[in-house]
Amino acid sequence: MKTLVQSWQLWAVLSAGFAALTAIFAKVGIENVNSDFATFIRTCVIICTLGAILVGTGQWQPLSSVSGRTYTFLILSGLATGGSWICYFRALKLGDASRVAPIDKLSVVLVAIFGVLFLGERLTAPNWAGVGLIAAGAVLVAYKG
Repeated sequence: MKTLVQSWQLWAVLSAGFAALTAIFAKVGIENVNSDFATFIRTCVIICTLGAILVGTGQWQPLSSVSGRTYTFLILSGLATGGSWICYFRALKLGDASRVAPIDKLSVVLVAIFGVLFLGERLTAPNWAGVGLIAAGAVLVAYKG
């Protein structure tokens, strides 16, 4: 039996909680600074924290142990993450956190679609209904009526 720490569900819920805190802390933090510079500061904190975790837990591995294909996709993922963060912080600078975050979470809908199109994943009718509800919910939360 899996322990709670090995449960993807626990880590997904923690991710959502930290993402929510990210939006709130970032909205306050970017009040008097350029959004791109704020993204830079955030990225430096993440790099230092992850480096400490890797060293502290003995998980650091030689760079030569990573394949070229893995490097390619991790670099592409890093570029996409950077683009996402830059756009997210700029949106937070301009809009309400309670409206920006739901639109940002449309990424859930896009992941479902991209997973089907590019990774061969299959979604059932209830899964697609959930995707549709997430999309509708994000739009409704962000709507200013």
